[in-house]
Amino acid sequence: MTSQRDSPAAGNLADALKELATAVAGPVLVPGDPAYEAELAGYNLAVRQTPAVVVGVTSVDDVTAAVRFAAGHGLPIAVQATGHAPMRPADGAVMISTHLIQDVRIDPRTRTARIGAGVRWSSVLEAAAAHGLAPLSGAAPSVGAVGYITGGGIGPLARSHGYAADHVRSFEIVTADGTTLTAGPDENTDLFWAVRGGKGNFGVVTSIEIDLFPVRTLYGGGIFFPGESAREVLTAYCDWTATVPDAMTSSIALLRLPQDPDLPPPLRGRFVVHLRVAYNGPAAEGQRIVEPLRQAAPVVIDTIAEMPFSAAGSIHNDPPGPIPFWDTSTLVTQLSADAVDALLQLAGPGVESLTTVVEIRHLGGALSREPQHANAVENRDAGFLVYACSIVPPELAAAAVAEHTALQSALEPWKTGHVLLNFTPSDSPERVATAFSSETHARLLEVKARYDPHNLFRFAGLTR
Repeated sequence: MTSQRDSPAAGNLADALKELATAVAGPVLVPGDPAYEAELAGYNLAVRQTPAVVVGVTSVDDVTAAVRFAAGHGLPIAVQATGHAPMRPADGAVMISTHLIQDVRIDPRTRTARIGAGVRWSSVLEAAAAHGLAPLSGAAPSVGAVGYITGGGIGPLARSHGYAADHVRSFEIVTADGTTLTAGPDENTDLFWAVRGGKGNFGVVTSIEIDLFPVRTLYGGGIFFPGESAREVLTAYCDWTATVPDAMTSSIALLRLPQDPDLPPPLRGRFVVHLRVAYNGPAAEGQRIVEPLRQAAPVVIDTIAEMPFSAAGSIHNDPPGPIPFWDTSTLVTQLSADAVDALLQLAGPGVESLTTVVEIRHLGGALSREPQHANAVENRDAGFLVYACSIVPPELAAAAVAEHTALQSALEPWKTGHVLLNFTPSDSPERVATAFSSETHARLLEVKARYDPHNLFRFAGLTR
């Protein structure tokens, strides 16, 4: 570790940094240290992080030491596990990097998993599958489980079982004063309510206990259709979603694919429509349900088949990364023929666009029902999520975001006026506030004031 400061105050900070480095088992790094950039590296390259200190924590004790150091020096705190969810640049902050906390414990008797702060879904999927169980994991196995859960969490079993946040048993969190608390249905209930849906605004979640489900296989995969059939396929999809059972979780995407040798030849450099399905039931029944969409247009590639649940990440097949991407989303009540037209005018065939993917996720089912223990996840009445993402270099970011803004504006007649927090960049407190009703937002601010009175955890978008 190096330090270039030599004022009295900086000297005190340098001494404190040396004490911190002695107190924690992981690395303590400042700008200029050889390992500084590597410790900060995350999936989304769109946000450049330049914290004053980055602490690679390995345990609850390490987290406590890092939080107390930050609080003692009046420094804000940012938290990163995998770097999938972009945040405001944590300039001048203490960045707590949790990727080294990799504990996964499965209890097949209670059908639960206890997972550490830095664990990716891939590790949970593998451990749970050994017992014939499955978590409410996301579409991408490389995503960090804790951040995904605290932001809500929609994955292949979403319409069957609801949000991942709905199935949390308890969690351990280090709050802004360096206190370690357990929150659950019977203790610290205000924190238990807020963190499940309010994300990382209240402290550092060091571990979380979640429900698992007896799911070994899915009837899942994707069908790629030619882009010129987009209108027919999207129209058929919107009609089809009104008929499917809760066991069917699905989405459809307009994809502009690169000339990538890793892609199958029929997809390279093409504009295609990609149907993604995950049916939590018998394969024969899933095949019967999907069949009308197979008839909607000529099929380029069809990968739908029975698969182990642990292979569910192949359904969306997100880029392995790291990549620079910019994204936006909105919730809509329904997708009528006029709404499909509005989407296609801006992102359909023949349109020159920087938007890599426009995805429509079907909501409803268990996502519309309240959980056993209330949490801060709202917007359960929305019919669909419309998500736009551009994988482009920084010099094209402004133009890409302008396209997203135009797309969101075109959907205005069908919008609910709200967003889902996991699909919302946290660089704008105003945007984060739209994930909640005014009443829920006010209650979240009250809980934040109680546990983080000096607003040290200010990078997850909730302000007061």
